[in-house]
Amino acid sequence: MSKFARLALSLVLMSPIVALADDAPTAPAAPVAAPANTLISAAPADKGQIVFFRESKFAGGAIGFKVREGETELGKLRSGNYFVAVVEPGKHEYNVHGETKDILTMEVEPGETYYVKATISMGFLAGRPNIAPSDEAAFLAVSAKLKRSE
Repeated sequence: MSKFARLALSLVLMSPIVALADDAPTAPAAPVAAPANTLISAAPADKGQIVFFRESKFAGGAIGFKVREGETELGKLRSGNYFVAVVEPGKHEYNVHGETKDILTMEVEPGETYYVKATISMGFLAGRPNIAPSDEAAFLAVSAKLKRSE
């Protein structure tokens, strides 16, 4: 018998034996409930709302940036922050500035809540802020580590 065959046989003999019972009832797995969104209330019926959020990360954590619509500042985003902008229904264009400029165009419906995830990538001299559409599940996944910016 070769060394490999002896090793394989010894591993089989040393492995625990598990008895399977065909008649043992098995309980169905309980569905995993998504965390409830307790941070964001429903949007007003006649307006839309946008939740801008930025996950807490060490890389780029010292860099903050402002989210604007045109020249109007809506809020500031630092690592681990979020804010909610209540806006009129219709087309909106949001921008962030850093070493580069990023623009996000959205069509907002009345009574709807939208999520926008902000990230920062490292540029040549400073950070490059980015904003992109996201969803409630992504917000809830990081919400325990977020705080509302003022």
